[in-house]
Amino acid sequence: MSSSLPTLAFAGIGLMGLPMCRRLLAAGYPLMVWNRSPDKCTALLEQGAQRADSPAALGGADIILLCLADTAAVREVIFGAGGIAENARVGQVLVDLSSTDPASTREMAAELLDKTGVHWVDAPVSGGTPGAEAGTLAIMAGGRQVDIDRVAPVLAQLGQRLTRMGEVGAGQVTKVCNQMIVACNALVIAEVVALAEQAGVDARLIAPALAGGFADSKPLQILAPQMAERCFEPIKWHVRTLLKDLDTAAKLAHEQGSAAPMSGLAAQLMRLHGSQGYLQQDPATLVQLYRKDQP
Repeated sequence: MSSSLPTLAFAGIGLMGLPMCRRLLAAGYPLMVWNRSPDKCTALLEQGAQRADSPAALGGADIILLCLADTAAVREVIFGAGGIAENARVGQVLVDLSSTDPASTREMAAELLDKTGVHWVDAPVSGGTPGAEAGTLAIMAGGRQVDIDRVAPVLAQLGQRLTRMGEVGAGQVTKVCNQMIVACNALVIAEVVALAEQAGVDARLIAPALAGGFADSKPLQILAPQMAERCFEPIKWHVRTLLKDLDTAAKLAHEQGSAAPMSGLAAQLMRLHGSQGYLQQDPATLVQLYRKDQP
């Protein structure tokens, strides 16, 4: 382990956070981790990470990374009792890999800078757990160029592409755009698989048949086979995550006076699906919305 590497802290050891941390440890970075459920850190401790007793304990690292469920969780971990802000100091950079509300991100960044002198980089990611495991995520960043340059070597362990989209908040706006495309795509793929089945076509052949054509996409190649095979586990991501991001899209569109009717409809369909007990399930279960024989 090289002493020249910056020390890292990471809050949020979930579906995405765990493989990200594994990659950072494999690259030799000194890493301290925290999660609301401490047992989720066990595998990382065996790999050489240290466990923090509270978010505040993460404040000793050079670069603090977050990958949390939503805006409220980010605010609580930073500014709540025993939060990161209690021990944060000038010279650190906070990198938020979560998907959060852009306006709230700008507000939190300004508050953190005012209270501690710590600069914020919002760097949400796309690519799911396979991308996190392989280090091939697409990372869209908002913040000062100097801060993004500083954290770029760390983020290079996690993604194949890092793009500065603008000032703080711009990364989150770009992630909203990403999720609008992904969620609408997932819902159409569910329609396609169910329609193919009902019309007597082997839906398992849809993804390979369309590979390389204009309809092809990573969601098609991942979701269509799962949907056709009714293979909904292991859970790689959650319906609630897509719903949260679609709600953020609707809020952003309203704030900007922009129309987003497709994403608005997608949000309502996602909410309907979630209300039927699928919030914690994989989005591959969306096909159940359209299957006549679903349980």
